Amino acid sequence: MKLICFSAFVAAASAFAPASVSVSRAASNTQLYGEFGASSTSFYTTTEKQDTYASLEEILQNKCKDEKVRQVIVDMLDVCADITDALRTALVTVEGSMNDFGDAQLSVDVIADNLIWEAVKKSSVVREGASEEDPVVRNVDEGGEGEFTVCWDPLDGSSIVDNNWAVGTMMGIWPKSAGLLGATGRDQVTSLVALYGPRTTVLVALDDGTYEFSYGCTPEGCQLPDGSWEPWICSRSNIKIAEDAKIFSPANLRAAQDVPGYKKLVDHFMENRYTLRYSGGLVPDVYQQFTKNQGVFSNPTSKSSPAKLRLAFEAAPFGLLVEKAGGKTSDGVTGGSILDVQINSVDQRTALCIGSKNEVDRFNEYLELN
Repeated sequence: MKLICFSAFVAAASAFAPASVSVSRAASNTQLYGEFGASSTSFYTTTEKQDTYASLEEILQNKCKDEKVRQVIVDMLDVCADITDALRTALVTVEGSMNDFGDAQLSVDVIADNLIWEAVKKSSVVREGASEEDPVVRNVDEGGEGEFTVCWDPLDGSSIVDNNWAVGTMMGIWPKSAGLLGATGRDQVTSLVALYGPRTTVLVALDDGTYEFSYGCTPEGCQLPDGSWEPWICSRSNIKIAEDAKIFSPANLRAAQDVPGYKKLVDHFMENRYTLRYSGGLVPDVYQQFTKNQGVFSNPTSKSSPAKLRLAFEAAPFGLLVEKAGGKTSDGVTGGSILDVQINSVDQRTALCIGSKNEVDRFNEYLELN
């Protein structure tokens, strides 16, 4: 059984060190900084301290029965590691170009997008790819054996990355049998959301729930008891989101001027002393539900404040992770699950409410969606 433990000092000392090791690439002649288990403070500050952590390989073997799904997860985690390196070293500059949605592209957007295109082209199991930066499904399967369509937002949070705030990558992965157009979020075989902050963590949807993997405690990865090295360890297993919440993230507040039910909902949050945690980045604003085990993110729409979230690139990948963790989603129109909305165009946009079940139910009730 491959297990790993390390101290808070190890994590803090290496959070800003460059790393580019994949699961398939072993490292040698490297020493860890500090003693295993030496600190009384957990690296994972919002979960109970553990003495050991399972390796990525062990979790995938036990919690993901499909070998090809395991492979695409490893391939995508590898590129999240590469993006981590790029964010540590690249300056944030305006590229002088815009994506298909009219957003100014930054240097890090382009770097992250190029890295993911390289990864899907290299992968033996990916058939098609589509980027939020250029929403066209493209065949990348030169060998003709690819099984999956990967849709991604390479670096969500362009408006806050220049402030050096946390940003992230979102990926939805659909099987060849479903394709993308005409499919729903429920057809995904897995989804991944990476958060690039002081450390890099990635949520992954597996057979029995949502798991979090943390990247690298040294530049070369994490040493296991058998002497081998791994870049990823499982930092949270089968995460659960509670039915009730006291944390709210209200996006698109302009819509509260047009939608009385949304204004009523925001008033409810304030009057009942909920904690406001909102950065304007979808990844950190929803990701906190998995670290705090509760919360709600709301993003309704109105005629003057239309939908901006992309169904295939953002809402569906996060929706799968949240529902596998026991949370709930709403499409903001019918009150039904975001995972049941059919994808009719690659750049399809949607309203969204996502998080703790009772809070999503309250959203549906106040906006009269039921």
